[in-house]
Amino acid sequence: MILNGSEILLECLLEQEVETVFGYPGGAVLNIYDALYKYKDKIRHVLTCHEQGAAHAADGYARSTGKVGVCLATSGPGATNLVTGIATAYMDSTPMVAITGNVTRPLLGKDSFQEVDITGITLPITKHNFMVKNVDDLAHTIREAFRIAQEGRPGPVLVDIPKDITAQKGVYIKKEPVKVARSNKHITEEALLEVSKLINESSRPFIYAGGGVISSGASEELIALAEKIDSPTSASLMCMGGFPVTHPLYTGMIGMHGTKASNLGAWECDLLIAIGARFSDRVISSNDNLEGAKIIHLDIDPAEINKNVKVDASLIGDIKESLRKLIPLLNKKDNKEWINKMNIYKEEGRGTSKESDELTPEFLFSKINELTDGEAIVTTEVGQHQMWASQFYKHIEPRRFITSGGLGTMGFGLGAAIGCKVANPDKLVINIAGDGSFAMNCNELATSYAQKAPVVTIIVNNNALGMVRQWQNFFYEERYSHTSINRGTNFVKLVEAYGGKGFLVERKEQLEPALKEAFNSSVPIVIDYRVHEDKKVFPMVAPGALINQIIYEEDV
Repeated sequence: MILNGSEILLECLLEQEVETVFGYPGGAVLNIYDALYKYKDKIRHVLTCHEQGAAHAADGYARSTGKVGVCLATSGPGATNLVTGIATAYMDSTPMVAITGNVTRPLLGKDSFQEVDITGITLPITKHNFMVKNVDDLAHTIREAFRIAQEGRPGPVLVDIPKDITAQKGVYIKKEPVKVARSNKHITEEALLEVSKLINESSRPFIYAGGGVISSGASEELIALAEKIDSPTSASLMCMGGFPVTHPLYTGMIGMHGTKASNLGAWECDLLIAIGARFSDRVISSNDNLEGAKIIHLDIDPAEINKNVKVDASLIGDIKESLRKLIPLLNKKDNKEWINKMNIYKEEGRGTSKESDELTPEFLFSKINELTDGEAIVTTEVGQHQMWASQFYKHIEPRRFITSGGLGTMGFGLGAAIGCKVANPDKLVINIAGDGSFAMNCNELATSYAQKAPVVTIIVNNNALGMVRQWQNFFYEERYSHTSINRGTNFVKLVEAYGGKGFLVERKEQLEPALKEAFNSSVPIVIDYRVHEDKKVFPMVAPGALINQIIYEEDV
């Protein structure tokens, strides 16, 4: 079949069962958009307000479904506007294919209008990237991009296509997509025996589960492991929902803003089992935290083993496959004394609830939990509100908590929420935002309205860049340099200008009626939920401190 490059591109997307592309047109991709017009009954194009919004939407689409997200942008500034979204996906191992246009081949390298070396720019933040210089290579390149994005540790791949390639004719032969096999060639019998021996010998095992558990679909296997060896189980920010909060062995999030039970569990265990996690500085803080325990590391990426922490044994491969092969080798355990100790820490960590008329994050999430029972998809921006969402929302299923963990991208949540809603139109999607983060990409409210993808944004509004202000309070002697916002933005009027509806919540009795209406709305909703500017995230471990040196609210 003879097709032009743009048609070959779209046929290859159809091969990969792509139903939705998030993007923004421009001169270098005009031929692709002309083809999209012809293919509009087969591929939905979601026009965002900004290319960064398209990248975040593709990311949210991918994380909530497990499929590859696809975004599309023109050359030059269109391509560079994708960079933050690509880097976000790279840090959190999200499968994404970003397609960019470029100037025609004769103009490459001549500082042409809207020319940029996007493959050079994105080299450190992609698993791989391509520039297509021959139309006969285009189909193979697109297929390779999807394979690479999904294979092994998932991540983003960029394909840059000069404009003349999108117009040239070439031969297209349809092919079935290559099924990406689970990585298990390094899961050797020797490694399995070494790991199982350490687990069987331990009396105080502790599991630290990361985002790889969700990427590999291994939540059931993680639960089976924890139950068989009777191990307290914590989760990183990226694993929220990978182990249900309702399970009696769950100890909560681990790390800088982790629970008392999780942090002390990691400190006092005799065996730390890290699964699909990378020992981030926000979790481990200092390697001195791990000197008292043996360490096992299960990860699909060999580069992560011994990168941040020296381990005693490891299993390299897909987490689901690793756990399937490991669990039968383990002895059934009953660590009653150890579990009782963790239960005491869990109870102590809950603290004493204080009745107050003041609006708090705890009150907000208690109402959200009451009305959703953990069944909504929750996205977040980045900051204090993100930590409160991880601490207080009822995370019971994987792929329902979508947040920027590694890069910490302010402005991520609304675009990601739109991607989640497009992928899951029958699910309630809630974006938890801060007033600082929300201002960065609030223009995507227009996308939410135009695409009939209504999401509910709840702004935990403290009139400040709350997390930075919290650090200034703790570590900079209360020098609040440029973290009080004082912009006077009327978020209710703002969302109304975009065709949605807003609610101002300043008293407790206003919250539940606002949430009930918001959760049944067919237009974008913004709830401006006012909290005090000095409300802080607790508990907290200072950067570089030992993980048992936990700061509680009553300490301050």
